[in-house]
Amino acid sequence: MNVITKKWIELTEKPLTPTTIVDNKYVVDQILGKGSYGFTYLVTDVQKNQKVLKQLRRYKLLDQSGKDAFEREAKTLKDFQHFAFPRFFEQFEHNQKRFIVMEYKKGKTYEDLIFQEQKLFTEAEALEELYHILKLVKVIHDKGYVHRDLRIPNILKHESEHYIIDFGLARKKSDRIGKEEKLDRLDKKLFRDLTYKSDFYALGHFLLFLLYSSYEPVSNKKKSWEEELILSDRCKMILRKMLQIDVAYEMVDEVIVDVKKCLN
Repeated sequence: MNVITKKWIELTEKPLTPTTIVDNKYVVDQILGKGSYGFTYLVTDVQKNQKVLKQLRRYKLLDQSGKDAFEREAKTLKDFQHFAFPRFFEQFEHNQKRFIVMEYKKGKTYEDLIFQEQKLFTEAEALEELYHILKLVKVIHDKGYVHRDLRIPNILKHESEHYIIDFGLARKKSDRIGKEEKLDRLDKKLFRDLTYKSDFYALGHFLLFLLYSSYEPVSNKKKSWEEELILSDRCKMILRKMLQIDVAYEMVDEVIVDVKKCLN
């Protein structure tokens, strides 16, 4: 199949609509997301439990790399039996479509907390949130995985609990990145590289996002975060190492120790 045909399939493929019944047991409630690899839905099963259904996009089914990525995500979810990560339930094919069913983690993103609930984070509060998330990242890294997608939408909070979702880009540190993943831009490489440092880089941006929630600009002049934010020297040091401005952290325990020192 040529590139033009595959592109046409990609552009014209539509996600399932609400009320669609999949495999005679999952009713689509709403679309949660649409990515290059798949559509994600909130569904209700026959026992009235809410779950997440992920569908591999049709044009990705035409490539072995797409099918491999979907299989890899299912295997990764099976490897993690932890309350903070979505539990794997099953995978199946239905109407020539491939699906994964996983646990629905109820929670709010930090965008929701900041922009909808008007939550403002002080330096200490932002570091406290980071500390809890780093403890979960340690679980991931201790199993030899790099998450590679620790963006704001993939970190949830529900009351006092924190969750990390979407393991679609997660890889074993010993894996090789496929040719289909083009890490040609430096920023993309820093986020997606198969080293633990890429997760710290993403969490550095997460921390900045929280810190900027309480920032009030005094001028329209564009400045760096170091000029705009009033931070302790230790917090600046942590950020500079996470963002790989200075010599980067290699292991999650190093970050946890430094963040904990800030909180004591």
